[in-house]
Order: sequence, then structure tokens, then C-alpha cells
Amino acid sequence: MIYKFLKMTRWFYILFLASMLLNISQAQDYYFSNKIGEFEEASAFDINASGFIVVADKFKNEIIKIDTNGNQIVTIGGYGWDAASFDFPADVFSNALSVYVCDFNNHRVQRFDKDLNFISQLNTRESENSEERFGYPVSCVTSNIGDLFILDSENKRIIKFDLFGNFIQQFGGYDAGKFSLNSPRKFAVTPNNNLFVIDENRIVIFDQYGNGISIIPLELYFTSIKTIYSLLTLNNTDSIYIINFKENFHELQKVNLLGYEFNENIVSSLMFNNKLYVLTQKDILVFIP
Repeated sequence: MIYKFLKMTRWFYILFLASMLLNISQAQDYYFSNKIGEFEEASAFDINASGFIVVADKFKNEIIKIDTNGNQIVTIGGYGWDAASFDFPADVFSNALSVYVCDFNNHRVQRFDKDLNFISQLNTRESENSEERFGYPVSCVTSNIGDLFILDSENKRIIKFDLFGNFIQQFGGYDAGKFSLNSPRKFAVTPNNNLFVIDENRIVIFDQYGNGISIIPLELYFTSIKTIYSLLTLNNTDSIYIINFKENFHELQKVNLLGYEFNENIVSSLMFNNKLYVLTQKDILVFIP
């Protein structure tokens, strides 16, 4: 009886996920407030719970930490392959204690503390174990228990490691059936540790154990996906959509960005403290409802 209930619950959850992004609600207006930061060619950013912003500048091969007022706190990097240098930082992920950087052309993920002091690096491309190899990492996230997930663009799959860099599993590869990834670009982790992967014109959802949960077709081609707490943002180069898992969890809400004339494409976006932060290649634009 319990097994039957759990099975029914799982299928209800799958059907719920399969439909939740298909309803686009009325657009919400956000108004330009100010801009912060100054970059040559930003490629990614993230905000931790303390309100510090970490930005990857792929032109300078630098990682910059600023506060939400735009004050620059510390900058690290420069071109190279030594610790704390980069060859195209493609993505950054920040939690309360650490910052992770996908060092794309160096085939590694570097880990720093919250003040951008180097801790360690993970590079398995030359490993004898084909299961743990990754190359050209395009995105990385950690779960709330510390597991590290890396989006391996070379092998079109996800590799999972524990907090100490020990390999756990790989999933989403060619052997994953309908959940095989074709052209994964970015992914995000939700509060319950599910992974939402942008793959071509769809979102592929996995649980933290690598089980495929759902595939959600998209009418738009998205380039970035970010989560903070219960808020998820999706964007392409000129539009942004938001999902609030606590409120309008079944709706994909378009955002109207008012009061600012864009001269640069949108790179990424995220919500923090009821403000919308929009990353372009040159700066961060702040919008308020």
C-alpha cells in the first residue's frame, strides 16, 4: 500500500513538472534603478546569500567580487593555467563558503573560498576512469549537501563529485535514453536538489541521484538559468522569465524591463532581495518591481 502511494506520488510529481513551464502568465514590470560594475566581456555571475556578487570576465580571464552597491572587493586571475589563473572562465557558482569557476579551456573547475583565495582544482580529463572524465566545463553547481555537479560539454553529460572531489557518478550521457543531453548549455540546482538543464529548446530535469524526472519543451531558445532560494530565472539575449516555486510555481512569468535602453545583449540574470540583477557583457543592471 505504501509502495503504491509512493509510486502514485512520483507520477503526480512528474506530471506536475512536465506542465509547470508551459503556462506563461501576464508579464511583470520591472523598472531600471541603477547599474553597477564595469567589465570588458562578462560571461557569468552569481550572488551568494550574504549579497556578494562574483563575476567572470572572459576577456580579462578574471573573477571579480563586488558588493550590491558595486564596490569592488577583490579581483583574481589573468590568462594562464596555474592556480587562480584562467583560460575562458565560462561559469561561476557561489555559496556561503566557496566560489567555483568553470575554467573552460583548461578543462577544470577551480574552487576558492568566499574571499577568492584558492583552495583546490578538479581536472579529470586525463583520468584512466572514463566515467569521471570531463572536458570544456560550461556550468557547475553544488547541492545543499555539498556535492559538486559539472556540466561536461565535451561528453554531453553531468559528472557528480563529493565535497572532497571524489567521483560519485555520471549521468545524462548517450546511455540515458530520452534523458540524453544533446547540446547542454547551462544548468541550475533547485532547493530540493533537482537539476534543471538547458538543452537545445528544452529543459531536462534530473534529481540529485541522476534519475531523469521530466523533459519540458520550450518555445524559446534560452542561454542562461539561475536559481536563488525559490526563484528561478531564465533568459536569452533579450528577454527574461521568472518562476517562483513558492507562489506561481506553475507559471513562467515574462519580465518587462522598463526605463533602460539596452545596447548590450543580456548574458545572465537572477533575483535577489526582490531586485532583478541583469548581467550584460559590460555591467550589471539593477531593476526593481
